[in-house]
Amino acid sequence: MIFGRVKSLDAILATAEKKSLHRSLGAFQLTMLGIGAVIGTGIFVLTAEAAQKAGPGMMLSFVIAGFVCAVAALCYAEMAAMVPVSGSAYTYSYAVMGELIAWMVGWALILEYAVAAGAVSVGWSGYVVGLIEHTFSMDIPDLLTRGPFDGGMVNLPAMLIAGLVTWLLVIGTKESASVNAVLVLIKVAALTLFIVLALPVMNMEKFTPFAPLGFSGISAAAASIFFAYVASMPFLPPRRKPRIRSATCR
Repeated sequence: MIFGRVKSLDAILATAEKKSLHRSLGAFQLTMLGIGAVIGTGIFVLTAEAAQKAGPGMMLSFVIAGFVCAVAALCYAEMAAMVPVSGSAYTYSYAVMGELIAWMVGWALILEYAVAAGAVSVGWSGYVVGLIEHTFSMDIPDLLTRGPFDGGMVNLPAMLIAGLVTWLLVIGTKESASVNAVLVLIKVAALTLFIVLALPVMNMEKFTPFAPLGFSGISAAAASIFFAYVASMPFLPPRRKPRIRSATCR
């Protein structure tokens, strides 16, 4: 069957030698990309939603989601070492399960990143609108800050933010990674300051009941937080290709 054919590892590596992407990111920039993928949506956008489901037990939700994502990250790291070329899960699926599965995985990734980009843009929009309204004492109409399903016409700030990020990516990967590094350092500093200021005034009475909806609430919150982790998990191949003894795909 034509869609069941598997592309051998030798063929994948040969294609990568002819049409390979230029690698312009270093270890520091890649580390900042990884941290930026974790610290973002989960901390600043989905925390309130997860707290409504799990209450203080949201702490366990973060642990559960983090453990599951760590396992997925290890799988990605192993596959990236075995198939050190661009293409992510599409290439890995092509080498193991065939062209049809790879085609489905590729379109699923496009859908995932489209939904994630929209969710992150809406989250950013809420913070930007709140900042403008409180700073300039003005009221922005909901018609321009909410989508059609939320009683508005268009979320204009979200569109502008998505367009700005797209423009930054068009300029270049290295430039966008540099901007990301600065933003990550700011986020880490803000979260560190929040922890330092919040710990002395923490009220343990607020942790009762710890899980108002039981484990079902904790697991539901973990599912929301899992989206925050997985929605932005870019994995790039290593800078140097490892020596592969066997090119046979199982």
